[in-house]
Amino acid sequence: MRALGKIAYWLAALALVAAILVSLDYTPGQAILISLIFCPCALALEYLMPKARKPIDKVYLSLAVLVAVVLLILVLHDIVWAKTSPFGYVIGTEVPPMLVNPAFLGLILTALSIGDYFWSKWLRKRFTAKERTITFFSERKSITLKVADIAYVESNDTEVRIVTASGESYRNKTGIGQWENLLGDDFLRIHRSFLVNTADAKLVSPDLVTVAGQSIPVSRKYKDIAKTVLSAT
Repeated sequence: MRALGKIAYWLAALALVAAILVSLDYTPGQAILISLIFCPCALALEYLMPKARKPIDKVYLSLAVLVAVVLLILVLHDIVWAKTSPFGYVIGTEVPPMLVNPAFLGLILTALSIGDYFWSKWLRKRFTAKERTITFFSERKSITLKVADIAYVESNDTEVRIVTASGESYRNKTGIGQWENLLGDDFLRIHRSFLVNTADAKLVSPDLVTVAGQSIPVSRKYKDIAKTVLSAT
């Protein structure tokens, strides 16, 4: 359901952008093509911005995304929609000034990114992983747990420790990177050795998260994403 919710958001968002473009005298087909440019660029802005550690890096990222949007729009006008004059010259179609205006483009990209962030956050709360289970081997025994019951995963050299909200602990040989993929968006990497359940974890300081009664450090690499995703107390 969450995947369908994400698809529904982007279809609605792109339809809205296309409607705005139609008001700039584009045909519906042209408006849809241009609106498709904004989707990957807005997603890049949303997911890469928290990883930019320095303010100047955020500025560079924003400029890079804006330049990418402008270049893609120009490609559509000058190549895809180009016309041939009676004298054989190839002439690109005119670009409305608003579509090369950084403020207008930035407004659309920011609105799409922020909208997706809050929509995704609502979807996580609305459609939790309460019924989803995962099966793995621990000490040669097959263990099946509800994903929502897992509090965190800790990596210890050659094995990981899966800890539940009730305090049970299981050992497994699967790497923490693979666990991150298996558990999905309900879990967040906050350290090279820790993966926490976002429904249970609380950010108590920029460097510390508590979950299942345990205090877990947040490494510098994951501070921004932890601050964005986890609720501070």
